[in-house]
Amino acid sequence: MDWYKMIFDLIDLRSFSNLWYWIALAVMWSTTSHWVLGVPFDLVTRARRRGGEAAQDLQDLVEINSRRIVYIARVAGLWIIASGAFIFSVLAVLGFFYWIEFAQAVFLLLVPMTIVGALSLSTAQQILVQEMEGEDLYRKISRHRIKVQAIGMVSIFVTSLWGMWQNMQVFAIWPH
Repeated sequence: MDWYKMIFDLIDLRSFSNLWYWIALAVMWSTTSHWVLGVPFDLVTRARRRGGEAAQDLQDLVEINSRRIVYIARVAGLWIIASGAFIFSVLAVLGFFYWIEFAQAVFLLLVPMTIVGALSLSTAQQILVQEMEGEDLYRKISRHRIKVQAIGMVSIFVTSLWGMWQNMQVFAIWPH
């Protein structure tokens, strides 16, 4: 029994034809659009409807997470940007110059999440500077969520097109 073959058959490194890649993509965007600034969106809805304790919980969580995001950006922002640039450069060269499909797949997962991260930092800074609360805070978080969902839809669409094109090339449906 060749266990190497069995493992590599189970874990197909051809990402775009692998069901697990698409499941991971869906779970990633579902989770990202539900947890806005580290706060579950159902809490925003509950705070908007009921107020009281739910509104205070939302206010506290948003302030804590916003301060945390801004603090991390201030303390380690330069290192995060430098590391991200290195990782994206490596993935882009491996994926789109050497045509390594796994690097393309990871690149298509990480780039939109980086955009979401930058958008979250911007939103967190605005919330802290303007000391938002109540309806202004609910509206800001809701708008942020809509932007995240739009980025997710575009990301899934682009990734799907790229993945279909890659699969057509590999299976000789569309020659290179």
